[in-house]
Amino acid sequence: MVTFRVFEGKLAIVTGASRSFGAVCAEHFASRGANVVIVYATEGSNERAQTLSKGFEDKYKIKALPVHVDLSTADGPQKVVDAARAHFTNSETGRFQIDIIINNAAVVNAQGLAELDVDLFQATFDLNCRAPALLIKAAIPYLPTDRSGRIVNISSATTTWGVWWQTSYAGTKGALEAMTRVWARELAERATVNSVAPGPMDTGLYSSLPDVPREALKPFNLLTPLGNPRPDIDSQEVLDLAASIGCRPGYLEEVAGIVGIACLPESGWMTGDVLGANGGGAFVR
Repeated sequence: MVTFRVFEGKLAIVTGASRSFGAVCAEHFASRGANVVIVYATEGSNERAQTLSKGFEDKYKIKALPVHVDLSTADGPQKVVDAARAHFTNSETGRFQIDIIINNAAVVNAQGLAELDVDLFQATFDLNCRAPALLIKAAIPYLPTDRSGRIVNISSATTTWGVWWQTSYAGTKGALEAMTRVWARELAERATVNSVAPGPMDTGLYSSLPDVPREALKPFNLLTPLGNPRPDIDSQEVLDLAASIGCRPGYLEEVAGIVGIACLPESGWMTGDVLGANGGGAFVR
């Protein structure tokens, strides 16, 4: 597939980017000319992140930097910006700019309200809400000054579905959407700030769900206009999953494409919005 290098020379930071949706997002920007910072949390992902980085550089002729950081810590987000600045500052001019930030890293906490664990609730908030706020705070000195910056926070359709056992996850994603609107005003001269809210995605999460929550989600998925499986297009694995959960999940590339749209130069008249990426399963307005 031929792609236009619409992000040529820009720097994109993508969190949770060593695997699954984050890795696909990172490749979306790399394939379109952006240099990328691949942020990941665990030592077990070291090899995967290094391989992605080298692969992007070889295939797309860009620069990529893997950064191993625990974003749930108070100083983790600053470490990401410091690592990016050390690696990407122009040695001749001293110039360093962060053009794109994708706040994707998150943890899913599926505890019911009656079983809510305080420590796990706090950990969910620290990664899903505090980390994006602190990463943007650390990046502010290096954002563009001409409104060309792009920030996208990955939310979730669960903020509108009101799904069982999602006090922590949907709650933190709803908070992230609220902060998106605040940041859209505060950073208006530097960057647009939007959210993308995916529905079911082909991440493997659904495959591992217990029977009870899987069945509970079916009514929502059955109402997804674009969720009908396509026997001549979708893989057998996707068809089997669609039969199990009530609709075909979104392909990661489909959702990454919507994230990319929010970051285009032509998207400069959109900020503070939530973009649905769920096949129509949740209309955000």
